[in-house]
Amino acid sequence: MENGTGSLFETFSVTLNLIIFTGLAGLIWIAGTRLSYYVDAIAEQTKIARSILGLVLLATVTELPEMVTTITAASSGNGALALNNMFGGVMLQLAVLAIADIFVRQGTLTSYPRRQTAVIAGILSILSLSVLLAIYLIGDVVLIAHMGIGSIVIGVLYILFIALLRHYEKRDIWSPVDLPDKKKIDDNGRNNAFDHLTLKKLAFFSLISTLIILVCGVAVVNLAETLADQTGLGSSFIGVSLLAITTSLPELSTSIAAVRVKAYTMAISNVFGSNLIMMFLVLPADLFFTQGPVLNQVDLSAAFALAAGILLTSIYCAGLLTRSKVKILGMGIDSFFVVLFYITSLMILYHLR
Repeated sequence: MENGTGSLFETFSVTLNLIIFTGLAGLIWIAGTRLSYYVDAIAEQTKIARSILGLVLLATVTELPEMVTTITAASSGNGALALNNMFGGVMLQLAVLAIADIFVRQGTLTSYPRRQTAVIAGILSILSLSVLLAIYLIGDVVLIAHMGIGSIVIGVLYILFIALLRHYEKRDIWSPVDLPDKKKIDDNGRNNAFDHLTLKKLAFFSLISTLIILVCGVAVVNLAETLADQTGLGSSFIGVSLLAITTSLPELSTSIAAVRVKAYTMAISNVFGSNLIMMFLVLPADLFFTQGPVLNQVDLSAAFALAAGILLTSIYCAGLLTRSKVKILGMGIDSFFVVLFYITSLMILYHLR
């Protein structure tokens, strides 16, 4: 009888956690969608390039749940969970672009950007992922206190990469031709309902959306960990799948919202910028992880996630350069292969857990 009561209570607990989880995820979705609209309206009023706003402002805000999760896991001594969450998030956020691609009505997502910033951001992401994979293979060594050389190198690279992207945003070193249905896009115009708001109101509402994403994001992460314990899945698999999914909800909602207001470059820059920040988080993770260089906690699952991240980013860089309009199942051919390889990667990671 006691076993039956205990089982019933556990089922009720899991169900309640799932209901709360869904509600919090819904709030994150709404806040992320509104934030994307606000940032697009800010870009329209200030004339700041959407690629830069996507790479810096939008990417930073949508990374808040990952920042809190990473620091919390690292400070509690769970370096492996922190790293698996980060590197699994890189994979998932690239899959987010594929979902956003479905909402592009004419052409494909990677056939729209007119400037080189997005593809350069993708190449720089590949460089950062490659550096991390190389450090995993050779091992990290302590440089300052308990912090390793690897995390400091990644932190410096991030600052240099953002400066480089800002520099290239001001230059027209190449211009694409044969843009998909360009006249239709220009005739349709913008469809952002928040363009009429003042800059002060847009900034205020953006701040409110940011706080909602932060608070609900942290709560969702804690619930995800609780549900993971109840299911008995390994921490490595949870880090690169369930935890990465919950903390990537802001990127999903903002990317889809950006596509709906035809801010295609901002959608791509948001994801690539988020991935650059994700790798930068190795630095604070190393700072809060006191048991030696945190990159020495990279396990086989995290290393595979790094390699998969390089593969998926390369596919999108190729898509941005070839600008194919071919669609498969409602998405571009590059997005189709990203989804295919992402699902395959998850299956491999499940067996590596």
